[in-house]
Amino acid sequence: MVHNKNNTILKMIKGEETSHTPVWFMRQAGRSQPEYRKLKEKYSLFDITHQPELCAYVTHLPVDNYHTDAAILYKDIMTPLKPIGVDVEIKSGIGPVIHNPIKTIQDVEKLSQIDPERDVPYVLDTIKLLTEEKLMCR
Repeated sequence: MVHNKNNTILKMIKGEETSHTPVWFMRQAGRSQPEYRKLKEKYSLFDITHQPELCAYVTHLPVDNYHTDAAILYKDIMTPLKPIGVDVEIKSGIGPVIHNPIKTIQDVEKLSQIDPERDVPYVLDTIKLLTEEKLMCR
């Protein structure tokens, strides 16, 4: 069991009294961090999200730098698209480009069911890394 030194957000979720309003940053907050900007020069979003150690590091940056009370997992809404059969890429300066747009009910029916252990194990591995005591109790 993880014993997080900072349990403010967990208390708030349970409706318990806290010493302060819990704070966390969404992924976009990383854009203000030099460490994140340096990584983005070398790695794409999918590169980061598919490498658990790197993804855990990026997820934890706001906690380390700003002493926030919680971290939001560094992922993207497009994370499950490739595993279900959507051909998507993120083009620099443009954003997501879907090469096989879903336009009909038949397109929807062609999509696969996602199995997290099979299709996105890197998400589960990132969560495992983040919940290890060495990362959570800083």
